[in-house]
Amino acid sequence: MQTRIFPATGQPVSEIGLGTWQLGGTEWGDVSDEQALATLSAAAEAGVSFFDTADIYGGGRSEQLIGRFLERTGRREQFFLATKLGRRPDPGWPENFTRAAVIRHTEDSLRRLGVECLDLTQTHCLPEAQLADGVVWETLRELQRAGKVRAFGASVETVAEGLNCLQIPGLSSLQIIFNVFRQKPLEQLLRLAAAQGVAIIVRLPLASGLLSGKLSPSTQFAPTDHRTFNRDGEKFNVGETFAGLELSRGLELVEDLRPFVPAGWAMSQWALRWCLDWPEVTTVIPGAKRPGQARENALASDLPAIASTDHERLRTWYRERVAENIRGKY
Repeated sequence: MQTRIFPATGQPVSEIGLGTWQLGGTEWGDVSDEQALATLSAAAEAGVSFFDTADIYGGGRSEQLIGRFLERTGRREQFFLATKLGRRPDPGWPENFTRAAVIRHTEDSLRRLGVECLDLTQTHCLPEAQLADGVVWETLRELQRAGKVRAFGASVETVAEGLNCLQIPGLSSLQIIFNVFRQKPLEQLLRLAAAQGVAIIVRLPLASGLLSGKLSPSTQFAPTDHRTFNRDGEKFNVGETFAGLELSRGLELVEDLRPFVPAGWAMSQWALRWCLDWPEVTTVIPGAKRPGQARENALASDLPAIASTDHERLRTWYRERVAENIRGKY
């Protein structure tokens, strides 16, 4: 596993991290405690040191499971822990954005994770009005001064939100949806973030599994999987499901990509390698529900870069075949 430096703190982090939305058990189908802990362990054994979670995942379950894993291993210093806040139902919007709520939610995350300080806390896709309001950001700076968080950043839905967040003093990171289907950040966001020393954390690099190359029109998802209940943005931003593509169109586009995947590579590894080939990216956080998935994803870090000619062809393909099919805020 190769590492890159998280700019604000100087800490090395694994190029391939682990997103743990799925460990909450409420938007990706069921996952048992034992399976979740085994997946965390497999990721760590494969060199993953960056864990991303949120207080809303399973109502805190994802954070609790990471806390249990850390307690078992006794190796807190080995891992970079990133969480998010702002979407909890208690007290809910707009009260979540008050100083009192931000502090309480941060302290709750610290307790569930079993740590004294978060390496990174992030606002969790907040409304644009709250991104522009100074209360949340000043409270995060207060928590930073108090030693509760080392750095703070923003998880955003759109490039425009990311560009606006780059104006926030002290911002350390942007978490964005970025993959071979969602190339808009290449136009300016990645370059500007890097120039300001802001880390780029890539979520949904596999487009909810589309870029595994293993889905088909007959694939069935659990009723509690967002790929069942949010295909058209019924519950939250459609971009969080299949990168905003309608499933049948996404499956057609996957077929375009198969000739680009080298022999012996899984398509998922190729898709992760595509993200890593942009040096502005700090870490990529695919999810995994099973130990084997975590191990396979981690191997992408040691694969060679994709040929520049292929990158150029994929940029043209995105503009001509993909961009107009992306639905929702982007």
